[in-house]
Amino acid sequence: MSDNTYTPPRVWKWEPGNGGKFANINRPTAGATHDKALPVGKHPLQLYSLATPNGVKVTVMLEELLEKGISGAEYDAHLIQIGEGDQFSSGFVEVNPNSKIPALMDHSTAPPQRVFESGAILLYLAEKFDAFLPSDPSARTECLSWLFWQMGSAPMLGGGFGHFYAYAPESYQYPIDRYTMEVKRQLDVLDRHLAENRFMAGDAYTIADMAIHPWYGALVKNRVYEAAEFLEAHTYKNVIRWTEEIDERPAVKRGRMVNRTWGEPHEQLHERHDASDFELRTQDKQ
Repeated sequence: MSDNTYTPPRVWKWEPGNGGKFANINRPTAGATHDKALPVGKHPLQLYSLATPNGVKVTVMLEELLEKGISGAEYDAHLIQIGEGDQFSSGFVEVNPNSKIPALMDHSTAPPQRVFESGAILLYLAEKFDAFLPSDPSARTECLSWLFWQMGSAPMLGGGFGHFYAYAPESYQYPIDRYTMEVKRQLDVLDRHLAENRFMAGDAYTIADMAIHPWYGALVKNRVYEAAEFLEAHTYKNVIRWTEEIDERPAVKRGRMVNRTWGEPHEQLHERHDASDFELRTQDKQ
């Protein structure tokens, strides 16, 4: 434990820049900071995103729908550079007043329908296209329970563990211990469940898997925070088995590339407007 103890003031004051690596993407007020319209492509579904785990959930879902032959799921994916404040443009705030990626506009409806929050987008697309959501009431409920488990649990992983372990300007034992304990508990929840189930909702791959895999699969495979050794990720054998099976799905491989701006150039597709873009427009082709 540190000998330095912080005593909160009577009234908190915001100090811009306080918060480490990603301080500039957060502020204590909502709303737009500048006027800028969002681009609109040729398809009814317009996605505005970045390939963070939350963004990957939706691009994987769209690619899985297309893999099933559902042509109505064709989409344009526009890059939102959160480090540059694109999420605070007037156009983006109109789609998501919370200024977080991903955000979706469905122009096939009249008027066009906005959808924000990654879990809501997964559920919207599953219901729209009748796919990856069980029709049996019991199985559907199990799927939605795990979907909402992820929505409630991942902030402890990302904003908690990930921030204090990997991104905070200074390291302190207490928050790292606190969130490490919780993340390991979450991994144990998953590992015990996946010991008896192929996928999160049983034998069928669903939106619950699409929601959880980009976070916890990436964690055990050391794709986020470089913390696999610290967390002893290799001990969660059922999570690793599940992760490796999902990793091999063609739609998952494509979905992880969309709106990606880091890593190997051939794995980056900054924007996606056509299926041919995976062959023609990755960064190694630029």
